[in-house]
This record gives sequence, C-alpha cells and structure tokens, in this order.
Amino acid sequence: MNKSSFKNRVKELEFLSECYQKGSPKLIILYGRRRVGKTELLREFLKKHKGIYLLARQESETEQLKKMSSQIAEFYGDKVLTINPFQNWDAFFIYLAEKPRIPIVIDEFPYMVEASKNIPSILQDYWDNSFSKKNSFIILCGSSIQMMENLLGKKSPIYGRRTEQILLEPLKFRDACLFLPKKMSIKERVLYFSILGGMPAYLLEFDYKKSIKENIAENIIRKNKFLYQDVLFSLREELNEPRNYFSILYAIAKGNTKLGEIVNDTGLEKSFVTKYISVLIGLQLVERRVPITEKNRTKSRKGIYLLKDNFFKFWFKFVFENQEYIEQEKQEKLLDEKIMPEIHGFAGRIFEDVALSEISVNKKYKDYFFGRWWDREYEVDIVGVDRKNKKILIGEVKFKKLNEKEVQEIKSHLKEIVQRINTFTFEEHFLIVCLGYDGKVDGIEVVSLE
Repeated sequence: MNKSSFKNRVKELEFLSECYQKGSPKLIILYGRRRVGKTELLREFLKKHKGIYLLARQESETEQLKKMSSQIAEFYGDKVLTINPFQNWDAFFIYLAEKPRIPIVIDEFPYMVEASKNIPSILQDYWDNSFSKKNSFIILCGSSIQMMENLLGKKSPIYGRRTEQILLEPLKFRDACLFLPKKMSIKERVLYFSILGGMPAYLLEFDYKKSIKENIAENIIRKNKFLYQDVLFSLREELNEPRNYFSILYAIAKGNTKLGEIVNDTGLEKSFVTKYISVLIGLQLVERRVPITEKNRTKSRKGIYLLKDNFFKFWFKFVFENQEYIEQEKQEKLLDEKIMPEIHGFAGRIFEDVALSEISVNKKYKDYFFGRWWDREYEVDIVGVDRKNKKILIGEVKFKKLNEKEVQEIKSHLKEIVQRINTFTFEEHFLIVCLGYDGKVDGIEVVSLE
C-alpha cells in the first residue's frame, strides 16, 4: 500500500501489545486475505515495540537465507553476518534464539515453506527447545489462507505450539469510512463501501474528488488496472481449479443463493458444488446464512449462500458478466447501460448489511441477538431476539430518506409479517433503519444513519 494507509485496527494493535507485554512465550499466527492490511498492522505494531520484520519472497531457499541474513545483520549492526550469511535454517533460528527478547515478525511465511518444506518441523524443534524457554515473541503472517490454516491443523508440526491466532478480516463500514472524506454524505459512503468493501488497499485506489462513475471507469473496468486484475489474481493464487470456483461465485452473484439453484446454474454435480463452496467459505469469500429463528443452524435446510466481500459482489455482477464490453473498449456503454442504472439498488442491498451491523453494536440493543428471517414468501431485513426479557424486534431497512406516509406503510407491513414469525411468543417491537427521517410515529422506532 502507498499513501497513509493505516487506519483503525485499534483492537488488533492492543491485543498484540498486551501479548508482548505479558513477557511469556508467544507464537502468534496472523493471517487473512491479501490487501486486508496485515503488513501495515505489523509495521504499526513494530513502531511501538522495536523488533525485526522479515519478509519472505517467492525465491529459492538460498536467496531467502541471503535476504533475511542481510535484514537481520542490518538490524543488529552485525558486519560478520553481512559477509557470512546463514547457510541453513538451523543457523538462522539459533542466531535469533540467542538474542534478547524482541518481537520477531516473519511476513508471508508460506513463501518460506514453499522453498523449504521442512521449515515447520525445524521451527517446532527450536520452539520446544529454545524459543519457548526464553519467552520469545514470534509472529508468523501469511496471505494464503489455506496454507496458514494447514499450519494450524493437527497434521502440522506447529500444531499445539501456537499460542494465539488472528484472522484479520476486512474493515466494517464505520472503519472503512476512515478512508473517505469527512464531508462525504452517508449515502455516498454507502455507495463507495458497496463497491470497494472493507479492504484498505481497494479503498486507497479511488480518487474521492471524482465521481463514482469516473472512479469505476478509470479504476475498475479497464484491463490494466489493479482493481480489475486483483479478483483474478487472488483466486488463481489460492485455487487449483479456478474455473469452477468462478462459475459458483458468478452463480451466487446473480442471485442463486440456494444449493440447488447453484447446482442448476453451474451444471456441476452437487457433491462438487458442496466441496467448492466449503473452500470458498474457508477463504472468507462466501458465507452461509440461516434465519435467526432456526434452532439447529448447522443442519437447517433454509440456509442460503452469499458472497461475503462487497468488491467481489460488484466485480462478479458488473465486470465478470460484461467482459465483452471491456474487451471491445466500450466502457462508457457498460457504465450507462449496465452499471449506473443498477448501482443504487445494488448499494441498497449492501446498506441492509450495514444497518444490521450498526444496530447489532448499538448499546441500546445490547441484549438482542440479531440476524435476518425469511420463508418462501417473505423476508425481514432485521430481526433481534432478546430471550432474557422475552422481546423480539422486527425491522426494515430503506436506503433513502423517508416521509411519514412511508413510515406508516412500513409499520403496517411489519405488523403483517410478524404474524408469520411464530417461533416466539415474545413482546413485539418495530424498527426502521433509513438514511433520514425527522418525524415520529407511535409504536415504531426510526433510526437514521444520516
């Protein structure tokens, strides 16, 4: 990332600092998707707690050792190590184990493992016999979610040695807004968030002095641009059979959210679709949702699958299915015919998730567990259940400013729907979340995110 890219991540920084200050041995696994801000987080941590930052690269074992020898020699001012780099990983770990306790960060650790398959076993040996006894503090970081999760598995030599693990996820709406101009309206913020999501690297690509249309034209729907290429790059780096995964992601982006619908749309066998979806869930690209009222959520037949990342939603809906426009350099036509007419509706669906997230962390509703609810005919944007106090909160989300008549109509609609949610015999309350509303209507609470 360029520019001033570090924003927020307060909880993660505090957690790492607390772990370090305890003085006990720590082997921390930090992982997450590319562009999510792992490296920036680690660099920010090392500004406060001076330590060694080592970046592995996709190169041979010999070149890795030379590069890391140089980095360590520079940190310690070791001229001998500069002239005589480590010849093997045993020498590397022995050297670090003999030094006083400081944070040791190895970024892109999977690249080390690619070059030297025995690295996890060597690290296990030195952790058991040296690092853990000297209260060392080591962070292993990686972007390959599959490989990093394999390191956490029972078959890995490191299994049982890690003391903490952190899956760094994309920023929530409020934190993503830190990348946007302070004077920007809530509506514009939602529009940008619906396109770029919570990936810091993506949020840094747009020029917010320009319009949304200009930004999409200049930064997404041109083949040589980072935002056009990154979805392809990310999937091809993680997956062995990207073509089938692309088909599944595209099917979900088109609105095929049930397993049977995805099978029919892709033409793939159900067993393959189930396996591929499981992988996509592990990669934080797809999520499974069930109605909040379901008792056995894992086995519920009402589960649906949705794309988890906003930018992937945008890319598969507007870019992937319209590549002929881009191939023939008809970007303006693509914008005018396909993207801009639908962008408001697209953002409206993202706003439902934003509203649900905002209400979930509102202290006023701290006793509620929130989610969605649907059956074959109806869908409710927000349902909160307070089992302790026997209350149920039914809400609807509107990506616009409302007038009194519209609020009354929504209230009537919610009263009709609540009769169908008969799982609970709780006291009923009604809620609307919208961009703005100035009046009051009895029996319903209107929350404006303006």
